[in-house]
Amino acid sequence: MNAVVIAVTLMLALSLMRVNVVIALTVSALVAGLVGGLDIHQTIGAFNDGLGGGAQIALSYALLGAFAAALSHSGLTTLISHNIIKKVGKEPSSTNTLVVRWLLLASILLMAISSQNILPIHIAFIPILIPPLLHVLSKLQIDRRLVACIITFGLVTTYMILPIGFGGIFLNDILLANLNNNGLEAVKEQIPAAMLLPALGMIAGLLTAVFITYRKPRIYEAKDITVEQEDISINKKTILISLVAIVATLVVQLQTDSMIFGALTGFIIFRFSGIIKPDVRQDMFNQGVLMMANIGFIMIAAAGFAAVVKSTGEVSTLVASLGDIIGDNKALAALLMLIVGLLITMGIGSSFSTIPIIATIYVPLALTFGFSVAATIALVGTAAALGDAGSPASDSTLGPTAGLNADGQHDHIRDSVIPTFIHYNIPLIAFGWIAAMVL
Repeated sequence: MNAVVIAVTLMLALSLMRVNVVIALTVSALVAGLVGGLDIHQTIGAFNDGLGGGAQIALSYALLGAFAAALSHSGLTTLISHNIIKKVGKEPSSTNTLVVRWLLLASILLMAISSQNILPIHIAFIPILIPPLLHVLSKLQIDRRLVACIITFGLVTTYMILPIGFGGIFLNDILLANLNNNGLEAVKEQIPAAMLLPALGMIAGLLTAVFITYRKPRIYEAKDITVEQEDISINKKTILISLVAIVATLVVQLQTDSMIFGALTGFIIFRFSGIIKPDVRQDMFNQGVLMMANIGFIMIAAAGFAAVVKSTGEVSTLVASLGDIIGDNKALAALLMLIVGLLITMGIGSSFSTIPIIATIYVPLALTFGFSVAATIALVGTAAALGDAGSPASDSTLGPTAGLNADGQHDHIRDSVIPTFIHYNIPLIAFGWIAAMVL
């Protein structure tokens, strides 16, 4: 059997068995090399050589995590959450229930979107914002499965189409780089446009959740959640410095095309601004790095895995064999690539970590079938994003559960994983397939 198939299957099986993804990738890379005809020294050498390919992404995540921690300690996110709670009110009256409902849902959506691109703090906003709002959500009888879908939409869709913050990492540093490394001649400007049609699938899923699936009230026990907050002095100086740091981060990233230096700029502004307590500064960087470390190590291991798979030479063999099986049926080829991408991402739990693995196989396969550059971008990008919304191990589901289950009334699998899987993965397959066929 083909070494690539064996390695990917083993990696997926180990991930589904809850083996740490880094270990699963490392073990699978070793197996890929040995089955593919490399000896142990060649396999380890190829793996080590490939590790450097994930270093830039890992450092981007580390510095972005540090910036997120600094932003959180500045008190700006706490101020935002307090203002939202103040606006919606502790006990909404019957006369303003509808207004409060939509204001609340819109506020959560905007915060989720901004956490990826404008305020790149990822899921760090959830434990700050969501638990204090649970009492209001319960009073309004808002289905928390809807809230999970809204948060996940903001966490996933924005990085698919907006090349700023986490979107810059996903679209430029990971997707574009891996496409080009595997033989596709793509440029930065083509990536967001190619991913726009698949992103419409996410929008369709969100609209379905909001207006059809979860529009009816759901009864919860209205419990008051006490959230421990830091004693942060929020004043005009704090807000001004926070805004300056955010703008500086975005400007530097856009000018240098580097998330590393953008996040570093924002972190330095916070570090030396004087608005962060002295006893917090020492651990602030470590806290941020810790928050993103898991994803960073997965990216490094995935780059090593991809390097070993390439070194075996089995990719071309797999492409040729799949071509023989599928024939010249481009529609079937596109569908199978998307489904396989779903399975891989479901096992890994990270679309960012999936691209180095699937691009190695998908780019040569797409070129063999004659897919255009834009169609290939859509195929690989969509196949990677698939499963991020519905994986039990994904930040996009773990984050919402952590906030919505603060009072013990939200189940991770039934209320986060299954709803997001149904509403986002199925439309993504449909719209990703359409994109592959029409672009």
